[in-house]
Amino acid sequence: MIHLPKDETKAMVAVHGWSGILLGLLLYAVVLTGTAAVFAEEIGAWSAGHVATQSAFQRPVGDALRRLGAQTPEKYHEGVDLFEVGDHDMGLFFHRHEMDRGEVVARGIFYIVGKDGRTIHRQEGTSEDVYGARNDNALGAFLVDTHVRLHVPNPWGLLLTGILGLSMLVAAVSGLLIHRHLFKDIFTLRRRGSPVLAHRDRHSVAGTWSLPFAFILAFTGSFFSFFGTVGMPVVAMAAFNGNVQALQDAVYGNPGKPDPRPAAIGNFDRIASDAIARAGAIPTFVTIEHFGRADAKVTTYHPPREGAIAPMSLLYNGATAAFEQEKPLLGTKPSAGGTLAAIMSPLHFGNFAGVLSKAVWFGLGFAMCYVTYTGMTLWLARRRGEARSLDWLERSNIVVALGLPFALATSAAAFLMTMRAGEAIWWTPAGFLIGCALAVLAGIVAPTADRLGLALRIGTGILFFALPPLRLLEGGPGWGEALAAAQAVIPALDLAFLVAGAWACLPLMAMRQSRRAATTLQAAE
Repeated sequence: MIHLPKDETKAMVAVHGWSGILLGLLLYAVVLTGTAAVFAEEIGAWSAGHVATQSAFQRPVGDALRRLGAQTPEKYHEGVDLFEVGDHDMGLFFHRHEMDRGEVVARGIFYIVGKDGRTIHRQEGTSEDVYGARNDNALGAFLVDTHVRLHVPNPWGLLLTGILGLSMLVAAVSGLLIHRHLFKDIFTLRRRGSPVLAHRDRHSVAGTWSLPFAFILAFTGSFFSFFGTVGMPVVAMAAFNGNVQALQDAVYGNPGKPDPRPAAIGNFDRIASDAIARAGAIPTFVTIEHFGRADAKVTTYHPPREGAIAPMSLLYNGATAAFEQEKPLLGTKPSAGGTLAAIMSPLHFGNFAGVLSKAVWFGLGFAMCYVTYTGMTLWLARRRGEARSLDWLERSNIVVALGLPFALATSAAAFLMTMRAGEAIWWTPAGFLIGCALAVLAGIVAPTADRLGLALRIGTGILFFALPPLRLLEGGPGWGEALAAAQAVIPALDLAFLVAGAWACLPLMAMRQSRRAATTLQAAE
């Protein structure tokens, strides 16, 4: 039980309410898109129809690496990034770091090697071009970018989401302090009584159960937002005369005596197989420093081991392919700070225990969305009789809370209809904007707030119902083909969308049943 003096309780209630109202709609958008982005990889495979399950790192790529290295100008041999793209093809980015408008960027040549070892794509550009949205992953990339920075240009988008994370932290702390009977409130659901009390109980129960998750999400989200925009520049200014690249090399690099003598890259396929055996997992990312030199280093990055949270990385000698050490994320030696930084990403995205932890994070994220929405609804309900000028805020709350899922479903439909034509990069965000415009229009023309909420829920449900058949009509794999390829995520997401559509349309079904009951009663009379 938490006891605060009356005046302090009132102050905490005010802080809790206004912290949610001032940034609640934006916070809801960040949390909802983050909840969907937890399954961004699975959504990408579902939407693009990827059925391959063998990783590119399990296939021979050493010959392609050497061939492309010989074709690439030596000025781009400073580093090579290797990662999977598309339907388990291999992406290789030969690059160097340089200053562009006061910022460090990686510039070079990006290749994609297909399953048969042939180069199927070549592109010159920066890391923003390489790691940005591609036609086949436009939907997943759109979800992630919306969550990370709300599509606001850097660094302002990251700063905005960082401020939203701090506001969530304030709301979580103040919400904890105003609970006089914390453990009792966890299980209190009064079904009888006024609708406001019922809503308050559900808000309290969902908020209390998800309170630890709110702390984790707010802290880790703020860390990611402020680390690159504020933390790195400040430390670089204080210790490296403003040289951000020198700071990154010191923190993430592999210090040692330089040896620029030419040397062919070692057996990369042996490195990949050894790393998979040591880590017990396929690499998510591989970097090569000083490609083609005697001091080349290869670092492989892997998901956490079973039962662990922190991801792991392994360091190899690039010239000899010999294993050197398990490398900490920060620095050259294990440290508490390095471990804390390493677990930030798994804790934020919930990917430390595969699909199970992702499912838990999805459920908790959905609960946070519910808490944010009902919190604003309760705040408005308490003031409904005080100021009719707040009607616009009630409609705005509904438009954002129910219109955002509708717009996300619209963007998914736009992706499915344009991906085969190669135009998904443009149409995915365009579909989202179309959905937003329709939701805003509904908010303007709907006669009542209840009719507005009903229209948006039913519209979202219809779109969810339409996504699985639309995917099939656009040439996506059927359930038999997906299951035969061990790609169960495709039928699983189809079922999830159908269930979500049915849930969203429950009010419509209830209305039909009530009308039938009324018709039957009239006939009986």
